[in-house]
Amino acid sequence: MKNIFKTGMLAVLAMILVTACEPQVIDEYELGAAPDAGQLEFTMTQDADDEFKYVFENKTSIVGVPSWNLGGTKKTGEKVTQRFPLPGEYEITLTYATQGGSATISKTLTTENTDYSFLESEELSMISGGVDAIDGKTWVLDSLSAGHLGVGPAGSAGLEWWSAAPLAKQGVGVLYDDKMTFKLVGFDFIYENHGESYVKDFRADDPAYSNGEERDTDYKVDFTPAEASWSLADEDGTWILSLIPTTSPIFPIFDVGAVNNRYEVLTLEENKLELVALEGGDGNAWHYSFIPEGYVKPMVEYETFVNATGNVNEFEAGIENVNIPDGITVEKVIVDFGNGTVKETTDINQTLSETYMRAAPYNVTISVVASNETLTSSVIVNVESNHPDYVPFLIDEMVVYNDFSEVTTFDVEGQDASVSVMDNPERVYPNKSSMVAKYSKTDQAWANAFMQLPAGYRFDLRQISTFKVKVRGEAGQRILLKLENTDMAGNAWQTGTHDLFYVIKEDNTWEVAEYDLSGVGAGWDWTGVQFTDDVTTDDRFSNGYYNIIRIMCNPGEDGGNVGTHEFYFDELSGPHVEGIKSAQF
Repeated sequence: MKNIFKTGMLAVLAMILVTACEPQVIDEYELGAAPDAGQLEFTMTQDADDEFKYVFENKTSIVGVPSWNLGGTKKTGEKVTQRFPLPGEYEITLTYATQGGSATISKTLTTENTDYSFLESEELSMISGGVDAIDGKTWVLDSLSAGHLGVGPAGSAGLEWWSAAPLAKQGVGVLYDDKMTFKLVGFDFIYENHGESYVKDFRADDPAYSNGEERDTDYKVDFTPAEASWSLADEDGTWILSLIPTTSPIFPIFDVGAVNNRYEVLTLEENKLELVALEGGDGNAWHYSFIPEGYVKPMVEYETFVNATGNVNEFEAGIENVNIPDGITVEKVIVDFGNGTVKETTDINQTLSETYMRAAPYNVTISVVASNETLTSSVIVNVESNHPDYVPFLIDEMVVYNDFSEVTTFDVEGQDASVSVMDNPERVYPNKSSMVAKYSKTDQAWANAFMQLPAGYRFDLRQISTFKVKVRGEAGQRILLKLENTDMAGNAWQTGTHDLFYVIKEDNTWEVAEYDLSGVGAGWDWTGVQFTDDVTTDDRFSNGYYNIIRIMCNPGEDGGNVGTHEFYFDELSGPHVEGIKSAQF
């Protein structure tokens, strides 16, 4: 592209896009035969009120779907608009698709004037450093703040479903040392990733990426970013940042597959850039928060305390020795006492208290909501005995943990296996539930569905030691149920109950699998960890020890690590859990 610049103007290239209409959906058209270039036509018209704005309108007579490449920025629609604040020759391309195929024509738009007021605007200066910042302005993820990454439904700010805690992605080994630079000179966008990037799972198969490795549900990939450019446009009062690739993907540090590489600017300040992908590749809104490289944010400084008050099982919590920098305010202090009670106050000097009824360890979380960020810290409180007023929930019948339809006392998830809730494939006795769970694993020896109790809760096997689950699969499938203690983290298997199987008797028929742990041992003497011959009679195992159930289909390396293994299950039930009530079996 050739550019002609006014005297004294820096040699900059940019394309500033303003869209006049919404993208058209292909289903809105009655598609016809394949076109050829001779049938295509469009007009380019300068806006009467803005000399830098041009209108591009499809004039093709046959029925089809028009899409545009406006000098590097892509749009879809019968009529689109774009501002060109710099002089130059811009290639405008219309691609027209019908049921039979597509054709393309191009025209050259030549502009001669420069919109100096836009180039000197506050928005361009804040994101790029302005015309005097020859090397541009570099941004990094605001990794120490909550919400530096997030996701929510389309059209939202992208924080409703998940808001990353400070350094939430530190374990993936990439992201936090990546940086991106915006240059006003040339409108260059430079992404530095040290040869590795972090991408959503559905983006890992892009041909530009290699050596994909799953880390924390998404993927670390080898990737060398190519040259790219950027544009910033005010579209009907909303600032839109577009990243314009050349030969490979381009994204702001974390690839979520943003459609057309477009991001809404939620906040643009000297030391804060907040974006949301207008539409991620999964249809969701993905949130980003950045700060300039090397910038040290002023932070509220304080100390937390959680103390016993002297009253029975009562603890108080709050903050003290508070230092609030100029320009920042503390809006409220929130204390989550870890037992379902959450209290808050707008008075930073106020102490909040809670009386615990059950003996258990509780994770107390104190959050300080400041005007610039939310700071969070946690401490474990050990309540050693039940409150005198506490009435234990003791029953001698089994309870339902999860029936996937009405009762969801505890969630069931998958480890190296998928666990999905779906319609019951056959609502007949003994299982007429509307919804059930489906387990599926592929090439994984020990993939399991698991149900973990909340912190502070454990199974009591002293009165009832039987677990039940309704299963439906192929005759001969071996369904294993075992208990473990997750306090051992990666070595939790050393605490597991010995293998107890139910073998499915008939194909595609609901059956009740019963697992009686009476006389079942746990652990192994050769591990150096405690073991027993009977978990129901050994006080070290029978109560206050196990906190997770694992269910496996054809486990082990004897055929279970090859191919896909699936079955349905429902109404996972077992002994009551002290302090938590559930439906009866």
